[in-house]
Amino acid sequence: MELFNNSKTYDFMGKNKIIFSVSAVVMAFCVYFMLVHGFKLGVDFAGGTVVQLKYDTKPNTEKIREILKTSEFKGAEIQEFGKENEILVRFQTTNQSVTKDTGDAISKLLASTGKFEVRRVEIIGPKVGDELRQKGIMAMLISSLGILLYLAFRFEWRFGLAALLGVIHDVAITAGAVAVVGIDFDLTVLAALLTLMGHSINDTIIIFDRIREHVKDAKPDANGKYNFAQIINEAISRTLSRTILTVLTLFFVILTLYLFGGEIIKGFAFTMLIGTIIGAYSSIFIASPFLIWFGYSVQRAKEKDAERLKAQIEKDRMRADFEKGTI
Repeated sequence: MELFNNSKTYDFMGKNKIIFSVSAVVMAFCVYFMLVHGFKLGVDFAGGTVVQLKYDTKPNTEKIREILKTSEFKGAEIQEFGKENEILVRFQTTNQSVTKDTGDAISKLLASTGKFEVRRVEIIGPKVGDELRQKGIMAMLISSLGILLYLAFRFEWRFGLAALLGVIHDVAITAGAVAVVGIDFDLTVLAALLTLMGHSINDTIIIFDRIREHVKDAKPDANGKYNFAQIINEAISRTLSRTILTVLTLFFVILTLYLFGGEIIKGFAFTMLIGTIIGAYSSIFIASPFLIWFGYSVQRAKEKDAERLKAQIEKDRMRADFEKGTI
């Protein structure tokens, strides 16, 4: 299925300076917001206790808040959770007197606020939260290093660095969107960011692979020079339908999860929704232009290919002579 004319070449590189400027502004805003305002850490990373309550009817959250203020759970946050008759009670205190039989304690304390059931109780100590946060950061760093090394080996260092910068761009903007919206940053959001890294790099590799193929077939102009920007335009244009179809397929699946998957998975779905769009955008408009800025030379690449081909021919000749017994 072709959404775009496969024989037409679109000028993606013609506006890369404008696009880079817009992306730089958006990324700078996201980084600034994350540094100044930070994330709303979920219980996974911040530590604490979360109790989910489901009432038969819409509860009086003000009454619940007043009762909790005068109890051992003072300082607790109350928020709706998906449906209007479900709420979350979240508090940071995790000492033994609070964590022991927390669900029963909440049930007795809020008995006068209406009929409800305790759906879940999650308790994570601050040390565990710190450990999870550190391991999450380490996972992202190791993933980034792995991407850089793999692409540097498969292509060359310019491709690896360009792809890595594209992934950093995607993660920064997506994480910034999570911070701006105020979604709890927990393990599901971290999992979405790691998934996004893999999805984004997959699209980038496909485009880079097509660029390499076009470099091999490229012909110089009358002055003996190669138009690398045009080669990138041709490579992206030939993969454009595939990229859009892949992104739309994933987008509608994630959109379904966001709308109907429930509140627990909403953080993951929101992160993936934003990341899917940003990842497709960066594969086309961000990662590829870096190759031009890093001084990738078509002439040098073709010379290296010619040297490798010559070495392979010589190796095959020597093998053939060895098998014949002439050497």
